Amino acid sequence: MNIFNQTHNVITQINKSLAADGLIPEGGDLSKMVVELPRDLSHGDLSTNVAMVTSKQAAMKPRDLAQLYADRLASESFIDAVEIAGPGFININLADGVWQNQLVAIQEAGTDYGKSAIGAGQNVNVEFVSANPTGPLHAAHARGAIFGDSLAHLLEFAGFDVTREYYINDAGTQVDVLARSSYLRYLEAFGETIEIPAGFYPGDYLKDVGQALKEAFGDSLKAQSEEAYLPVVRDFAIEQIMAGIKADLVRLGVSMDIYSSERALTTSGKVDEALGHLKGQNLVYRGVLEPPKGQLPDDWEEREQLLFKATEFGDDVDRPLQKSDGTWTYFASDIAYHYDKWQRTNGVMIDVWGADHGGYVKRMKAAVQATSGQNNQLDVKLCQLVSLLDNGQPVKMSKRAGTFVTLSDVMDAVGADVMRFIMLTRRNDQTLEFDYAKVTEKSRENPVFYVQYAHARARSVFRQDEAIHEFADADLSLLRDDLEVRLIKQLVSWPSLIEAAAKMHEPHRIAFYLMDLAAAFHGLWNGGRDNPDLKFIQNDKADVTKARMYLVNCVSTVISSGLKLLSINAAEEM
Repeated sequence: MNIFNQTHNVITQINKSLAADGLIPEGGDLSKMVVELPRDLSHGDLSTNVAMVTSKQAAMKPRDLAQLYADRLASESFIDAVEIAGPGFININLADGVWQNQLVAIQEAGTDYGKSAIGAGQNVNVEFVSANPTGPLHAAHARGAIFGDSLAHLLEFAGFDVTREYYINDAGTQVDVLARSSYLRYLEAFGETIEIPAGFYPGDYLKDVGQALKEAFGDSLKAQSEEAYLPVVRDFAIEQIMAGIKADLVRLGVSMDIYSSERALTTSGKVDEALGHLKGQNLVYRGVLEPPKGQLPDDWEEREQLLFKATEFGDDVDRPLQKSDGTWTYFASDIAYHYDKWQRTNGVMIDVWGADHGGYVKRMKAAVQATSGQNNQLDVKLCQLVSLLDNGQPVKMSKRAGTFVTLSDVMDAVGADVMRFIMLTRRNDQTLEFDYAKVTEKSRENPVFYVQYAHARARSVFRQDEAIHEFADADLSLLRDDLEVRLIKQLVSWPSLIEAAAKMHEPHRIAFYLMDLAAAFHGLWNGGRDNPDLKFIQNDKADVTKARMYLVNCVSTVISSGLKLLSINAAEEM
């Protein structure tokens, strides 16, 4: 068993024994208890906050409670010493050989090391990208795509049953504007001079759609009225653009399980079904909203509307479900979509949105709680903006897109591996600067190079001599140097990192972990330059060489596993 989980289980049992002995109340909540590496490695091998998070329940001072735990922890055979620090943290020193023996689990499991069963096969739906089918994906879409896909891989690794979904917004005025814009490009394909009105989509990418329309329909659409050609051109243009979006996603390493259509949802009666479900709970009514606070918008009018009681579920105001012309609002369609997802999966839903949708979170969470009858059924992850730079200067807009830099352009410039890693070097809710020059330089300042180089370095050791591949019977107790032990601790913390990242829906933790692991390995590598006794291959010490090859192989295994979760190539040579 992983030493972190083993220690966690021991503390849980101690908690029960303390309660049984009447020293603390029974039924203590340990959900916030953690066992982790101390930030300062001089403070011991492991640290736990158990006394800090249970002191209120026990009605004791944290340090006094910590002493109760420490006394019993000290009797465990795998523990050498226990110390209470600060306001009540418990620092643990492990017995000799404990860390080294943890490497056996890595060697036996290979790239499956760190896999967890915490998901227990529970369904999770991750909806991400979901860009309007009115143009190619751009760099901001890339961040959501990479975040969502990496999160899906992480959750699968942690034992969840994951569905990746893309919601195509193919209903509403924007796709009619797309159809009219595409029709102009269709006329242009016949040599006609066109003028693109304000509000239409001006990008050159629609020239390809216009040419494809010409090839598919000849000049038959030219004589048709807008009423006749609009649905034909609309469907054709959406299909063409979605084909380009899917191709870009594949190139980025993203594969969806489901592409859902907003139009199919609305025409199938799903909106009526979802709102009928809410009406059955008396959560829909006709009423008049109060005017917005502050300066009134020009189009504000006080009128009776069909409203959802969103305020009963934590939203600021009740929300309209129907427009003045009787058609459903976007919010009504979104309620139906999430109700449909919940019926299909009966599990947690994770939506990955752009930061500009932040104001929509409360109402959507309210709707999901109302339709599912469960709280915390929806987790919305907002991805902040990406600033594209080249040597510190803003990257010019794409000629094809007209108004933004396409995802395809960025992949052409730096490659998919670089994009995927760099997009996860900041939390999703933090803005990110993506500088072409910096992310492609071969230096330790470039995190993706730094991690891939660590893997390539590890593999290079094995190319020096075939004999060093035989290390299964290595004496791991020989790995005693501080740099070696530091590296082992990083390796062994991988399973705990996976579980924590999966619980918090934070795939960026994988990238951070890989950078820390790479730093520990490079540190040991460089230590061998300064001290020949630390070199991996010791020609006169076969037993030491075996132990270090065992360690190096564990490093390449865990880095390879981590990069695989991020859909990034683990380079063999660089």
